[in-house]
Amino acid sequence: MTTGAPPPTYPARPRRSRLRSFLPLGIAAWLVLEIWLLTVVADAIGGLAVFLLLVAGLALGSVVIKRAGRRAFQALNEALQRGGTPAGGGGNGLMMLGGLLIMLPGLISDALGLILLIPPVQKVLSAYAERTFDRKLREATAGSFGDAYQQARIHRPDGKVVQGEVIRDEPGDAPQEPRPPLTG
Repeated sequence: MTTGAPPPTYPARPRRSRLRSFLPLGIAAWLVLEIWLLTVVADAIGGLAVFLLLVAGLALGSVVIKRAGRRAFQALNEALQRGGTPAGGGGNGLMMLGGLLIMLPGLISDALGLILLIPPVQKVLSAYAERTFDRKLREATAGSFGDAYQQARIHRPDGKVVQGEVIRDEPGDAPQEPRPPLTG
């Protein structure tokens, strides 16, 4: 039986990006490949040697992350003292990512982590990430997060960021009386 009412129109669901569609499949394939490679290497050199290799990767990764974090903190302190922005942040972030990949159990992640510790690779990846970030900010539509970020970046002519707070006294504003502290 029909009522003559038009069928309900539901808002069209936004289409998922390819990355969001294939990321779980890629992670599953990477995990299977890591496990397979560990078993192949364990058959070749022995299980104890693979275990010691994984423990060494955990120790090396933690040292790398600690060192990169220390360098990033020092760069931040120096930048705050001179009133600028920290330099070399991308390199420290990539070193931390490399240390994290080394800490993960697996030989492929160890190889990728070691590659990220090479300074020329860090420089190329940092430049690529910065270009991509700037391009995404330029393409930002009005009202998006990127647009808000662009508007929040207020610089002086010499390039330094102006920190502060704007306080306006309107003509009709009456001075507020201080409130007594609450006693309970």
